[in-house]
Amino acid sequence: MPETRLLFRDIDVPGVDGIEVYEQRGGYRMLRKAVLEMTPDAVAQEVMASNLRGRGGAGFPTGRKWSFLPKDGRTRYLVCNADESEPGTCKDQEIIYRIPHLLIEGVVLSAYAIGAEDAFIYMRGEFKTGFRIIERAIAEARERGYLGDNVLGTGRRIEVTPYLGAGAYICGEETALLESLEGKRGNPRLKPPFPATAGLYGMPTVVNNVETLSAVVRILEMGGAEYAKLGTERSAGTKLFSVSGNVRRPGNYEVELGKVTLRELLFDIAGGPPEGHEFKAAIPGGSSVPFLTPDKFDTPLDYESLQAAGTMLGSGGVIVLDDRADIVDASLRLMEFYRHESCGKCTPCREGTMWLGQVLARMASGEGRPGDVETLADLCSNIDGQTFCPLGDAAIGALASGLRLFRDEFQAHITKGDGPLGEVAR
Repeated sequence: MPETRLLFRDIDVPGVDGIEVYEQRGGYRMLRKAVLEMTPDAVAQEVMASNLRGRGGAGFPTGRKWSFLPKDGRTRYLVCNADESEPGTCKDQEIIYRIPHLLIEGVVLSAYAIGAEDAFIYMRGEFKTGFRIIERAIAEARERGYLGDNVLGTGRRIEVTPYLGAGAYICGEETALLESLEGKRGNPRLKPPFPATAGLYGMPTVVNNVETLSAVVRILEMGGAEYAKLGTERSAGTKLFSVSGNVRRPGNYEVELGKVTLRELLFDIAGGPPEGHEFKAAIPGGSSVPFLTPDKFDTPLDYESLQAAGTMLGSGGVIVLDDRADIVDASLRLMEFYRHESCGKCTPCREGTMWLGQVLARMASGEGRPGDVETLADLCSNIDGQTFCPLGDAAIGALASGLRLFRDEFQAHITKGDGPLGEVAR
């Protein structure tokens, strides 16, 4: 099963991380065409026609998101979300490491389309190497006239500024990101108002992630209508998937949405399970979405099909567990992450993740008590839909599904004082 490479088309070309090779491969040709031959509205219409949906997790149509900006003459901002803190997800960083000018070109194109003079690339605090790569790419692009005070001699100003956050998962949520970018603590804001009307510094703002903005370059190359022919009618284009865990060939892969099933991705592209083992479950969209068991692996990888199967496409971080995995131990590890990353703003998330972590830790250590499984389910229901931002729902995504699908394993930690796999699981 081959990949369909658009964003990754040139990623293996030696030297493509530098501007000279990137230009030789056609880089910045679309930016030149856009600012010299097209109006901003024409660029935005191509994105609208492409049916591109946000690749950060929510899947909201990108063109529609741009259209929400009010036409009231106020300053507009574009913010690239390069935080990428979702466990199991490392696709955006591969673009940044290996073909950073694709992102820079996408950012400048998108800023031009929405009428923003200033764009910001927000990166998580731990991503210092990627930050230096982006700084270098911005300097190279500025030297060539692709950004700055006089883009390609047109007199138009588009500046791109990289920003390194303090390192917090919550800043992947767009309003918490904006708070951090303004120099404040990265806590989510109450919505409405939404960023489109009151975002960065209270001004109209578009927030898109790395994969989304990079796709804008390919959309202009192909034309929006042609791009929309890839994938399915409601899930157009290609998607990057980060496959990790118990597979023979972990890595980042690009496939057409809806044209490849999870089974094909895991077996034909990622090589299947390690020798002598079988798949037990997979999380298809990053650690915040429900498990799928092998009987659901024939589900096509698109937004609608995965939702119908009881999970989500999310960020495309595919975490794979084989028959050696203990679901309780895996759930504990994920919960420790969410407990640590909760901003503490609202009680269900702050207290709920702490209590879930304590119960899971007790069960994983062989000290589970009767009623613990019911306690976990009750805590999940008290968090579900009750939090200020999506982090609470993200924290229970895998656990709640694990309780449904692998209840016997949770129960075994109570009745046997250990998991079904014994000490092997730990």
